[in-house]
Amino acid sequence: MQKQSTSEVKRPGERVKMSCIISGYNPTSSYLHWIRQRPGRTLEWIGRMDTGKNSAIYGSTFQSRFVMTEEDSSSRQYLEIKSLTAEDSAVYFCARESTVYTGAGVLQQSVEESTSFSVNFPLRRSALGACLDV
Repeated sequence: MQKQSTSEVKRPGERVKMSCIISGYNPTSSYLHWIRQRPGRTLEWIGRMDTGKNSAIYGSTFQSRFVMTEEDSSSRQYLEIKSLTAEDSAVYFCARESTVYTGAGVLQQSVEESTSFSVNFPLRRSALGACLDV
């Protein structure tokens, strides 16, 4: 994944579209998860994209205003949030999940890389996003 860190200031009612660029591995063989962390809160799972299939699954509270898409090549993944509210102020992460089968059908899953984005509102303070290696 190409590491990038951005921060945007938006107003309520606007929309934002974040991108996550996949590189260094086959983008059609894993899941890409979107996660957010609001100030002072725990991580929230937004959903995951089955890369290469443009098939998304959303967490129950993220089904209406959050849209995950990908380019045809599946190397660039997007998260769009419509009708932003102050509650959407958060650091947003994209993270690749790798699934490996070992031995007698033992399944191992791990999040290998992540990139973060920050969405802030003018009157609300929030930590700036930082690139992370997991």
